[in-house]
Amino acid sequence: MTWTELDWPALDRLREGFLHGGAAQGPYWQSVSALASYDQTYGERIGWKWDHVLRELQLRQWTPNSATLLDWGCGSGIATRRILSHFGADRFSTVRLWDHELIAADFAQTETRRHFPALKIETVTPGFLQGDEPIGLLLVSHVLNELSPEAKTQLLKLIVRAEAVIWVESGTSEVSRSLGAIRDQLASTFKVVAPCTHQNTCPVFAPDKERDWCHFFAPPPTEIFANPDWVKFGQRAGIDLRSLPYCFVVLDRRPPEPVQGYSRIIGRPEHFKPYARFLNCDANGLALLTQPKRNNPALFKELDRTKSPLIYRWQRDGDKVTNGIRLGVE
Repeated sequence: MTWTELDWPALDRLREGFLHGGAAQGPYWQSVSALASYDQTYGERIGWKWDHVLRELQLRQWTPNSATLLDWGCGSGIATRRILSHFGADRFSTVRLWDHELIAADFAQTETRRHFPALKIETVTPGFLQGDEPIGLLLVSHVLNELSPEAKTQLLKLIVRAEAVIWVESGTSEVSRSLGAIRDQLASTFKVVAPCTHQNTCPVFAPDKERDWCHFFAPPPTEIFANPDWVKFGQRAGIDLRSLPYCFVVLDRRPPEPVQGYSRIIGRPEHFKPYARFLNCDANGLALLTQPKRNNPALFKELDRTKSPLIYRWQRDGDKVTNGIRLGVE
């Protein structure tokens, strides 16, 4: 599909449904042109979020242990294709796809097979979803605000059958806190690989943290800002191409690589003339920290410009950061 062939009525309808949980009221994939248009635009933006999550998993030295993969609620299959590109298709023996609309699962299967023709790719049946066969790696992407109570229950039952889960969502407060509650619910069965640097209860649920939520920002490819098609898309869709907020959780039955002593910046730092300020999460909970520019100008600049996941080992004097080493730099 070319940019001039985008199905704008379908894209407008899909965006309205995504923003207001339209899938909970019924199917919304209505045509191949809708799926293709979504895959090239909104789906690609979701792919950039997956790219950032996968870069973090690489920093954490995490790889899936299972040879089977299930993409639940696959849509156009963008999450599966990002996973296969990152880890390598030869790591997997079977890829399974499911969506509440068969047209989407078929589209995802066709696109995935086009990119990875040697891989066994299949759409799953209701019998598989209701069975007890092990799943391996379970992918979930941007479904939480669309799930009916019944679908959420079904998904949680599937998670019990998985060896590992990568779940990526939008970065809104409501969605993030809902995903955090699920993370805590599953923490007795799985180890938390990311985004946390600890295995404690999520600190945003502390009594005085009701206004906080766990979210991050993925950097879009810089070349899109010089691409007239992307610029026109952003203007037509009414979205800020620079902003890609997301939340996520990665769970594994295996213990993760240790990151003791590291902290995670929530959201992104605020930069003022004399200092940077940010919400910090670590095993001790949430804390608002500052990093005076005069004490460490290089770190001040790095916090403003780096596109890497904001995971640091700090040197602190109370709530002031004097130095920091980013994960993967040591």
